[in-house]
Amino acid sequence: MNRTFVLGFVAAFGAVLAWGIQLPVAKDAFVAVNPFHLSLFRYVVAVSFLSIILVVHEGRGAFRYRGKGLWAIPLGVIGMCICPISAFIGMAMTSAEHCVVIGSLQPTIAALAVWIFQRKRPATFTLVCIVGAFLGVMLVVSKGDLQFFRKPGQLVGDFIILGGAVGWLVYTAGVGRLHGWSTWRVTVLTMLPGTIATILVTQVMVSLGRIEVPTLAAIQSVAWPIAYLSFIGVLTGMLAWNFGARRIGIVNSSLLINFMPVVTFAYRAFQGHAFEQVELVGAGMVVSALIANNMYLRRQYLNRAVPA
Repeated sequence: MNRTFVLGFVAAFGAVLAWGIQLPVAKDAFVAVNPFHLSLFRYVVAVSFLSIILVVHEGRGAFRYRGKGLWAIPLGVIGMCICPISAFIGMAMTSAEHCVVIGSLQPTIAALAVWIFQRKRPATFTLVCIVGAFLGVMLVVSKGDLQFFRKPGQLVGDFIILGGAVGWLVYTAGVGRLHGWSTWRVTVLTMLPGTIATILVTQVMVSLGRIEVPTLAAIQSVAWPIAYLSFIGVLTGMLAWNFGARRIGIVNSSLLINFMPVVTFAYRAFQGHAFEQVELVGAGMVVSALIANNMYLRRQYLNRAVPA
């Protein structure tokens, strides 16, 4: 097997493990620090270290956008500000399990977007998988209780998470257009505008009286979660994902990201959380549908590539 592919696979899978664990870690930290400040802390810490690494590896000139700022800056705001804040706000209203399952719908959302905006109808098998994935999400969200619509706060949180998932899909697709940039540069030059936007949004929320600045004692009480979210979830995770996804391709990276729910559910079980059987069935439906569709698309891609 190609050494480059193996390295890319290991890096991308490592990012999936890191991100699958970071959601429960963040959820537990909300008891002391609100989602806005938690997102701010982790990105400020991560981008500070990444900027130093970028200077060492590529020099100060690497911070110049060189005509790509009109693309990279909005991407950074979407992927590194809107997306994570949406995920955290939504998760604060629901649960880490909801967040990871809804987030895993990104491939199906992409297929529907192509159908709507480009008039390219997905294959029948893909449509079946999309229906199966959405039904699985409904089981996880509702826990089999048809009265769950009476919980508006939870539903709002779920939809906010869905919006964040769409934002991450836009970021992932857009990063592929930043040709000629190293993994370090892509990560830092999108993270910088995202971090600045997060600081501004957080300050506005404080000024409006919607959130309060956490005390030093509150921050110290969740120091380890903040460290994990900063150094593992953002710094290591983003570098590993950008490095791996570029080397194994979008089809393979999409397959790996489907295992995030498995990681999150396993970690929550390790914490002692008891899942209802319907939740596990729903999560299994989502993961199975996404993997089945990915394997189908892989076969279609290989069939087209062989004649060429």
